[in-house]
Amino acid sequence: MKQTILNGVLTLALAAPGLMAQPKPKSQAEVDALKAMFAATTADARIAAAENVLTKYADTDFKAVALYFEAASYEQKGDYEQTVVFCERTIEADPNHYQAMLMLAQNIAQHTKEFDLDREEKLAKVEKYAKGALILIPNAPKPNPTLTDDQWGGAKKDFTAQAHVALGVAAMARKKYDVAEAEFKSAIENKADPATMVRLGSAYTLDGKYDDAIAQFDKVMAMADINAQIKQIAQAERVRAIQKKGAASKPDSPAAPANPAPPQVEVKKP
Repeated sequence: MKQTILNGVLTLALAAPGLMAQPKPKSQAEVDALKAMFAATTADARIAAAENVLTKYADTDFKAVALYFEAASYEQKGDYEQTVVFCERTIEADPNHYQAMLMLAQNIAQHTKEFDLDREEKLAKVEKYAKGALILIPNAPKPNPTLTDDQWGGAKKDFTAQAHVALGVAAMARKKYDVAEAEFKSAIENKADPATMVRLGSAYTLDGKYDDAIAQFDKVMAMADINAQIKQIAQAERVRAIQKKGAASKPDSPAAPANPAPPQVEVKKP
């Protein structure tokens, strides 16, 4: 699966004191509290340190940063509800916080089920946040002035890919497979992520494009150093595509059952 925002932006933040260049701490005590937040090495420690900043320094210029740290930490803990809450609070504090938008779009997309009563409302949020991030990312300033242009360009491509994956997952939930294919292709153009390539192959299968699906899974399985879990999913999905192609080629065969839900391509965090 994709590298989470926690392992990307947040890891960068922890390693980059330059993030504190524009906002200004108002006291040495606030500086110390912020340093503790940036230096925390576990999800629970980051949450506690961020809460300390928000509680003791209510007027801090780092409110959105602290809230985002909490959101990313809750995502690491697998707490979907709190992730959503703190992402939304981050965006309230900073309406241009595209990282929080991406995290919301991805988490909501992954947690939306076919028979959810509020399914369309959730998918509309996915589109809102993902498309909002896509507008902001091209002109986003470097979070750390020590980043090279190439490094920041690569990071923005990664963010852009994440937005397109979220839109692709939403399209899959609506069974708009042609839209999903286009979104996953756009994501892969920005970052050739094996998990996204598997998603694209699954969209091809569900769209009846079995040769494209098989070719896509072959490409994934040929990649060097691929995650074992993703490779296993790609192998299983390749078999499914071959079977469905065979069934479709038999004119006298009974009608195939409705397409099942696509697999959840997600690698568990260590």
